[in-house]
Amino acid sequence: AFKDLKIFIYELPSEYNEDWLSNKRCSNHLFASEVAIHRALMNTYDLRTFDPYEADFFFVPVYVSCNFSTVNGFPAIGHARSLISSAIQLISSNYPFWNRTQGSDHIFVASHDYGACFHAMEDRAIDDGIPDFMKNSIILQTFGVNYKHPCQDVEHVVIPPYIPPESVRNTLENSPLTGNRDIMVFFRGKMEVHPKNVSGKFYGKKVRTEIWRRYNGDQRFYLQRQRFAGYQSEIVQSVFCLCPLGWAPWSPRLVESVALGCVPVIIADGIQLPFPSAVKWSEISLTVAERDVGKLGRILEHVAKTNLSTIQKNLWDPAVSKALLFNDHMQEGDATWQVLESLYKKLDRSYKRSRVSSQ
Repeated sequence: AFKDLKIFIYELPSEYNEDWLSNKRCSNHLFASEVAIHRALMNTYDLRTFDPYEADFFFVPVYVSCNFSTVNGFPAIGHARSLISSAIQLISSNYPFWNRTQGSDHIFVASHDYGACFHAMEDRAIDDGIPDFMKNSIILQTFGVNYKHPCQDVEHVVIPPYIPPESVRNTLENSPLTGNRDIMVFFRGKMEVHPKNVSGKFYGKKVRTEIWRRYNGDQRFYLQRQRFAGYQSEIVQSVFCLCPLGWAPWSPRLVESVALGCVPVIIADGIQLPFPSAVKWSEISLTVAERDVGKLGRILEHVAKTNLSTIQKNLWDPAVSKALLFNDHMQEGDATWQVLESLYKKLDRSYKRSRVSSQ
């Protein structure tokens, strides 16, 4: 479909990417699509070019999500702007390609809460904004909403958060997709009983707190607030998996639920979901408004009695989960494939193409 597409990958010094891989979490956590896409493109021999003059796009491989120096163990991305700025300074000083288009045919991955705004808190993200040096480029980002937002005011492609495909395969080896699902509604994660006010904001807009208050003790709901390394085994035993917003609308649970055959119940108003041409979200998931979280029990009971089997049939199509998983070696239809298909539709940004068409 895009066999004539050509991508040049900058070979940056290791401090921009490879050095971060000394921490194994770097290539496995929810922001690791920046690593996965780089690896897949490096292995995509028919699309990768070593001659930058024949390239349509230029991929800048900078890993900014692997600084696990914080007390809570979450990645710190305060260094993202300076690291990317340094990389741009390097490539613009050594190659002519950035300067000739001001970076409009250059690709970055920003797999963070609010994309290239590089902050987990929305108000701070908006205040900081997208750095000027990235505003002309193409951003592959997990953040997406269906309304105007400063953190997506850039040419972008919404991508799924990273879930290691081998973890999915291992789980399904022990519990088949179509096996017994004796948990009706599942959620494991942060649910604050008394949510903290952080700069005038509450985590997840208190949606998770409301779920806990209303449904803790309800036999239909299996709700857990503690971490558990083997939680994927719980997903594959569940019929419905709650995917409420956190600080940002998206969640890795979206991918895990789909990949493990549990119907995602998306509770994040205005979310824009990845790859809608490949994943018919309305046919494989449920969307519940944040204000209707108190009606979850009735809504899910109704679906269970009416069209659940149809939703599950659509959800269990192998092509659906494949489209949301990144592999080290790209496979037809997988997440990297979907990224490239999206980029192919942006070939008007290719300097090489515009030169040919104007001659």
